Amino acid sequence: MELQERGQFALWTPQDLGGRLEAESVTFYWGIDATADSLHAGQLVGIMAVRRLQQAGHRPILLLGGGTTLIGDPSGKDAERPLLPEEEIRANADAIRGQLERFLDFGPAGAVMLDNAEWLRPLGLMDFLREVGKHVTVNVMMGKESVRARLEGREQGISYTEFSYMLLQAYDFVHLFREHGCRMQVGGSDQWGNITLGVDLIRRVAGEEAYGLAWPLLTSATGAKFSKSNPDNPWLSAARTSPYRWYQYWLNVPDADVGDHLLLLTDLPEEEIKGLSSAPPEERAGQRELAWRLTATVHGEAEAQKARRASDALFGGDLATLSEEELLEVFADAPSSERRREDGASLLDLVVGTLEPTRSAARRTAEQGGLYVNNRQERDVERPVREEDLLAGRYLLLRKGRRTYHLVRFGDR
Repeated sequence: MELQERGQFALWTPQDLGGRLEAESVTFYWGIDATADSLHAGQLVGIMAVRRLQQAGHRPILLLGGGTTLIGDPSGKDAERPLLPEEEIRANADAIRGQLERFLDFGPAGAVMLDNAEWLRPLGLMDFLREVGKHVTVNVMMGKESVRARLEGREQGISYTEFSYMLLQAYDFVHLFREHGCRMQVGGSDQWGNITLGVDLIRRVAGEEAYGLAWPLLTSATGAKFSKSNPDNPWLSAARTSPYRWYQYWLNVPDADVGDHLLLLTDLPEEEIKGLSSAPPEERAGQRELAWRLTATVHGEAEAQKARRASDALFGGDLATLSEEELLEVFADAPSSERRREDGASLLDLVVGTLEPTRSAARRTAEQGGLYVNNRQERDVERPVREEDLLAGRYLLLRKGRRTYHLVRFGDR
């Protein structure tokens, strides 16, 4: 099936799962803990996998972890998560619902959203231990990667609270199996231990066969797993990551990764992806297509157009086409300074102390063709700054070479 062809099967059970998904319609679930008010870029692999399963005729349940978020999943964590207030968890869940609705069909007979707090909060301890605990040995739980990694070579270890997380997740699967006919759990490959525990629990308590599917984890340019704790992590929320920065992130994906990203994160046909991958590297055709499609999908085409225009302006385009807001967004990380609108001020006055240490060095850079004003090469460094030079009526962008920028803002006289 398409998920296998596009590399979204990393781990699965049973071995003939692909054939079964082609032969029958399956209700499945994906659990998302509400530890933040936004989904992040790494979760796009899961979102696209769930969407493709729905398009293939399967019914998704999006399970928001209002209950399990109170406990904290140890998977992939070196230390225990802080426990969030319930009010924050509910607000996070509401925000995540809105983001998922952009990707999936929630119409009649479509995807449904549930919150496991509905059945976990009233669950009695004695009932839980009798129904779930007696079917899972400590030996099995100790062997799960999420637990073993925390115990081997780390002083902090793992609390009983987090140790019990996998049992709660397995119980979620049992509950959804009984109440909603859910036969398959899906998630990232770091969830495989929890997924298989749920599959085994259904076999033990109901005598039925259940399925499990894990997709590969998306990693950053450094090879690190995407994480909510990483400050550089791009988020789907525009309040956390602006559409422009979201666009720039995907525009800068390494050449070695762009083909896989297009397969996993977009609906672009494989033949077109092969064509983009074979284009000359300097054209960055794959990155441009990836950035456009993901920005348009997450933020809408209007924001994608603005992000693309701003990006093109940054790399040699006409900066005068940008609004003040867009200009400041593009160059938010560039060094900047303020000057008064003094008559007769020359470009040389601005370059010294910003791009070059001395007047002679500034003149030499200009003579050698390395000085740019508003993305236009400038050799006459002695000329005065003119009113028509100013972007949005008050800014001047100085650039040395390809990547050294300085933004000058002119205040009132």
